[in-house]
Amino acid sequence: MKKLLYILPLFLGGFFWSQNFKQDSLQFKKISDEILVNGKSYEDLRELTKDIGNRLSGSSNYEKSADWAMKKLLEAGADQVWFQPVMVNVWTRGDESLKLRVNHGKWKEVKMLSLGNSEGTKGKDLEGEVILVKTLEDFEKLPDYAVKDKIVFFNCAFKQEFVVTGQAYGDAGKYRRVTPSEVAKKGGKAVIIRSLTSSFDDVPHTGSTRYEDGIPKIPAIAIGAESADYLEEILLKKQKVQAVLNSNCGMNGQMMTKSVIGEIKGKSDEKVIVVGAHLDSWDVGEGAHDDGAGIVQSIEVLRTFKNLKLKNNHTIRVVCFANEENGVRGGRTYMETVKKSEEPHIFALESDSGGFTPRSFSLGMHPDKAKSMKSWEKLFNPYGIYEFAGDHSGVDIEPLRELKIPASGLVTDSQRYFDIHHTPEDTFEKVNRRELLLGAVVMTQLIYMVDKNW
Repeated sequence: MKKLLYILPLFLGGFFWSQNFKQDSLQFKKISDEILVNGKSYEDLRELTKDIGNRLSGSSNYEKSADWAMKKLLEAGADQVWFQPVMVNVWTRGDESLKLRVNHGKWKEVKMLSLGNSEGTKGKDLEGEVILVKTLEDFEKLPDYAVKDKIVFFNCAFKQEFVVTGQAYGDAGKYRRVTPSEVAKKGGKAVIIRSLTSSFDDVPHTGSTRYEDGIPKIPAIAIGAESADYLEEILLKKQKVQAVLNSNCGMNGQMMTKSVIGEIKGKSDEKVIVVGAHLDSWDVGEGAHDDGAGIVQSIEVLRTFKNLKLKNNHTIRVVCFANEENGVRGGRTYMETVKKSEEPHIFALESDSGGFTPRSFSLGMHPDKAKSMKSWEKLFNPYGIYEFAGDHSGVDIEPLRELKIPASGLVTDSQRYFDIHHTPEDTFEKVNRRELLLGAVVMTQLIYMVDKNW
C-alpha cells in the first residue's frame, strides 16, 4: 500500500504533464497556422520601410512611424492605444566625406559614416596624419606626443572564431563606444574605426558612440572592412597617410517624442506581460531588420491573440519603444513609469535580433523562472527553438530587470545580421517572409505559455 501511495503521485504527475503537453502542442499549431497563413507582419514591414523609411528619434520620419504604429495596433485589435511621452536628444548627420592621401599623392574618396551622437567638423575640413592602432591595449602604451594632433585609426576586426556573431559584436563594441574620449585625452584630432561587421565588404556601419564628461568631443567615423584592410596595409609599410574629414553631424538640442503602446486586457487580473521592440532606427537604410522586424512581430502577437479569440489571463501589452539606437530613453521612461505606478509586471519579451530564423530565447530572470521556461523547450523544438539560455534580454526591456521583472529576448540565426546592421543595406528586400513570420509564431507561443502558467 505504501508503495502504491508513493507511485501514484508520480503517475498522476506524468499523466497531467502529458495531457498539458498535448493541449499546448495543439494550441501551438493553431498559432503557427494562423500566422503563417494569415500573418500581416511582412506587409506591415513593407509599409513601415517603404512608405516611411529610416526613423531616427527626433526626425519627422520617426513621428510618422509613431502614428503608423498607433494605427496598426488599433487594426490588430488593441483594446486601447496611447503615446508615452519621451524626451530625446536630437542628433543629425548632414553631409560628410573622408579623403585619404598616401605620400603626398592624389586624394582618394573613402566610404564612411559618422558614428551616432558623434561631433562633426562643423562643415570645415579637418586634416591630419593617420596612425594605426590594433587594440586599446596598444593605444594605452602610446605616449601623448605620439597621438597629439593625429587621426587615430583602430583596426580591430570581428573575431571570426565566434560562432554566435553577437559575441564578436560585444567584443569589438568598445572600439565604437570609448575610443573618441580616449583619443581626445591624448590630444588626438579624430577617430576612425573599422566597422563592427562580420562581413568583408566595403559597407560602413554606424552606431552610437559616447563621450566622457569633461573631455573634448572629437569626430568619430567608421569605414568598411575593405577600406580598413587597405589603410592598415599602407600604414604597416610605413607610408605617410593624410586624411581630410568633413562632416556636419552633431547634437541639436532636445525634443519630446513618444513610444507607442497598445494592449488587450486580461480576463483574470491587471498583471502585465510586455512584448516589444524599438520603433526607431538609424538614419541610413530602412531599419528593416533593426528593428522594424521586431515591431511588426510584436503587433502580430496581439493580432493573433485577438483573431484566435485566446482569452488571455493577464494584460498583454505591446510597446514600440522610442530612442533605443542613441539613448534608450524609451526603455528608461517605460521602466520609470512602471516603478512609479507600481503596476505589476510578470514578464517582458523583446525582439531585436533581426527577422531571421528563430533559434532560442534568452533568460534574463531568476533561476526559478528560467527553469520554468526551460521546461517548455520540447514544445518549441518543432518551430526551430532549440534552447532557452543566456542571462540577457533586449536593450529596451533591460531596465525592467532593475525591478526584478523577468525578461527575455528572441534570439535569431545570427550569421547574416552583422553584415547589414546599422548600414544602408538594412532594407525590406533583405527580410525573408517565412523567417519573419516564424519569429512572430514563437513569440506568440511564448507569450501564450507565460500567460497560462505564470
